[in-house]
Amino acid sequence: MSGAGEGGICPGCGIALMRPDLCWFRMNQTSPTFSASRAMVGAAWMIAAGIAFSILNVVTQWLTMKLAFPSASAAFWQYAFALVFSLPFLRRVGLGAMRTRYPWRHIVRVAFAAFGVMTWVAGLASVPIWQAIALVMTSPFFIIIGARVFLGEYIGSARWAATATGFVGAMIILQPWSDSFSWAALLPILSALLWGASSLITKSLTGVERPETITVWLLALLTPINGGLAVVAGFSVPSGMTLLLFVGAGLLTVIAQYFLTLAYSTADAAYIQPFDDLKLPLNVFAGWLVFGYAPTGYLWLGAMLILGASLFIMRNEMKKERETG
Repeated sequence: MSGAGEGGICPGCGIALMRPDLCWFRMNQTSPTFSASRAMVGAAWMIAAGIAFSILNVVTQWLTMKLAFPSASAAFWQYAFALVFSLPFLRRVGLGAMRTRYPWRHIVRVAFAAFGVMTWVAGLASVPIWQAIALVMTSPFFIIIGARVFLGEYIGSARWAATATGFVGAMIILQPWSDSFSWAALLPILSALLWGASSLITKSLTGVERPETITVWLLALLTPINGGLAVVAGFSVPSGMTLLLFVGAGLLTVIAQYFLTLAYSTADAAYIQPFDDLKLPLNVFAGWLVFGYAPTGYLWLGAMLILGASLFIMRNEMKKERETG
């Protein structure tokens, strides 16, 4: 899941992105002149990325919920194998891209991202895929609040209203007042909060660092930090079919990110970004197909409120960029 404007969650790299070109394989991409054919191809690649991420979420939930593999170790192995598959990229860019005057800012940013990954995987071990996806879509709202509190940015009434609407949708999904409420349902929201915090630091770095530096720091640190978290929680080593599933999860992570690269390098982000929101029905379908999860009507209402508020914020930000551009 990628983002533009206020950002979105990218479970492939475990970070809430403020700009599409700051994901693993999306550096130095420029938006070509818009044409109908290129727009259709870009939309197709975005949908393909959504399908890949849906399959990845199914694999992750199967590993953690059905096979009971510890979530912290699951996060480590998924991104460790993704790192192996991304070595050609690191070789091309070179570790020299890590030269920076802001090492601690990078470390804190990646630490937030790593904790977000861990809570996301733990959430998939506890709640249905569609619910986790809908709740993690609250990240842009946390980014708006954080931008006001920590960066002093002006937040207009429209953005505040959209943020409130999104959180109302989250409450409808969570139903903390019901007897069936589980604290584990808060894990996707916690991951959205952590990814939002990481995204704010990313935003502060974009003005002083190259995209290569930001990306390589993420690649270099995410797996070791996930490894440390896994050791603290009790490290587990996969074998047999579990090992093959983790290799597949790492490969799916890289494939999905590559599809996103193709999408953003083919068509305008303003056109293809709404296709990213197909992640919700795609994950609903994947969860129903594999696990039999079927959200009820009022839960769809909450998801639609979150989706509508996210789309409004994205469109509002893009309109402001065009007016000031």
